[in-house]
Amino acid sequence: MAPLNNASARVVDPVLSQFARGYQQAGLIGRVLFPRAFVPVRGFKRVEFGKEGFRLYNTRRAPGTATKRLVFGYDGKPASLDQHGLDGVVPREHVGEAAAGPGIDLQQEASRVVLDAMQLDEEVSQAALATTAGNYAAANKVTLAGSDQWSHADSKPKDAVKEGKEAVRSKIGRNPNVMVISKPIFNALDDHPALLDKLKYTSGASITTDILARYFDVDKVVVGEAVYTDGDETSFTDVWGNFCVLAYVPQGGQPSVRVPSYGYTYTLAGHPFVEQTRWDADAKSWINGVTDERSAELVGAEAGYLMSSVIA
Repeated sequence: MAPLNNASARVVDPVLSQFARGYQQAGLIGRVLFPRAFVPVRGFKRVEFGKEGFRLYNTRRAPGTATKRLVFGYDGKPASLDQHGLDGVVPREHVGEAAAGPGIDLQQEASRVVLDAMQLDEEVSQAALATTAGNYAAANKVTLAGSDQWSHADSKPKDAVKEGKEAVRSKIGRNPNVMVISKPIFNALDDHPALLDKLKYTSGASITTDILARYFDVDKVVVGEAVYTDGDETSFTDVWGNFCVLAYVPQGGQPSVRVPSYGYTYTLAGHPFVEQTRWDADAKSWINGVTDERSAELVGAEAGYLMSSVIA
């Protein structure tokens, strides 16, 4: 596919493209770990971050002395964006008049279905990257077993998370500020005696992510609720599996490839975009194609900690 330029841009629907860029399917949390950062080209060397990128620097200088310089990162492994595309279909029967094109509401509905599918695919790729033990150094991962698993009444989730936080802090000088768990793990914590005992002294409310964030002393706890099926619609799999991920990810502002972080989803500038509506006579339907070019990348593995087999 040729780069989007002034000539080809005329086929893009600016209204629907703006809708697509702001749309986020509820329940998907991959971009919490891998926020989108826009890049101008499809092939590049990704910026990676060592310990120096995360640490505090002494910025004080004496008059007449040289100003210290901060190196944000270094060119790492080659990376390339993958193109993803699906068509949103509005059958003629849904429009009312055979000669009339679909209104913006119908086009948005068709685009929303496509975006849901594309974003679930993105979520699965992000989760696979974050939960692959081989992506982490030995000190940045652990596999729980027996009474250490959080589904066991005698387990100590807070101690396990504290150990993970310390492992990250000792590597990059900053505590992880994001904790990602799957829905089954959240359910286990919701019934855990240690949390229930803690909760009885605070309020009668049920366990929430805000309560978990305070309990584990992290800025944000998010729960991955998405499931997927490879075709057998009687069997679904939790996208985030049986894992807990702790990570340092900059919060607020516009994500940038130059800001030290656990990960990014590199995205081609101007994407995703929705093509202008076209008529398909064979399908007797109006078509809006959605295109995205992206790649999730783990660029600061030392800023993350993976717990596997968290529950039995």
